[in-house]
Amino acid sequence: MELTTERLKLRDFREGDWPAVLAYQSDPLYLRYYEWAERTPEAVQEFVQMFIDQPREVLRTCFQLVVTLKSNRQLIGNCGIRMSAPSARQAEIGYELSPQAWGRGYTSEAGRAILEFGFNELRLHRIIAWCNADNLASVHLLEKLGMQLEGRLREQEYFKSRWWDSLLFAILEHEWRAVQIEGQYER
Repeated sequence: MELTTERLKLRDFREGDWPAVLAYQSDPLYLRYYEWAERTPEAVQEFVQMFIDQPREVLRTCFQLVVTLKSNRQLIGNCGIRMSAPSARQAEIGYELSPQAWGRGYTSEAGRAILEFGFNELRLHRIIAWCNADNLASVHLLEKLGMQLEGRLREQEYFKSRWWDSLLFAILEHEWRAVQIEGQYER
C-alpha cells in the first residue's frame, strides 16, 4: 500500500527498514516521551516485523506505513491508522518521526494523508489519537489536523520514574470534511 503527498511517500514496511528506524528510535529526543530508555536492534527488528506482517491479514485492520521523503527516499518515520475490527467505524492514528525531520511540517502532511485514507477509503466515522500531555509538539500537531481535545487521563502511565497524563483527541467525518471544504489546514 502507498499514499503520496506533495513531499512524502508513505508505504508498507520492508525488511531493510529496521536500521533507519533504529537510528531515529535511539535518539534521546525521540525517547523522551516513551517508556523505553534505549532501543536495541533486536527490539526494532521485532517492531518492524510486526508491521511487515500486517498486509498479510485476510481483512487488514492496521495500516502503519513508513514515511519517506519523495526527493531522496530517506525513511524519516512512520504514521498509521488502526481499527479494532474490519467493520469498525472508529480508528486510532499514531505517528513518529525522526527528530532530525521535526519542524518541517512532515508529520502534519503525513497525518492529513492518513486521515484522508481513513475517512475516504476506510469510510470511518471517527478517528482518535492519544498523546502524552507533556508532548506539546504532538498536541499542536493534533490540533493542526483539526482534531479536538476530548479528555485528559491523569497519571495514566508510569515510566521513567514518574506518572504521565495522556490526552485524547478526536475528529469526526463531518468535521474533517468541513475542514477540507474550508481549507482550514495550516501549512
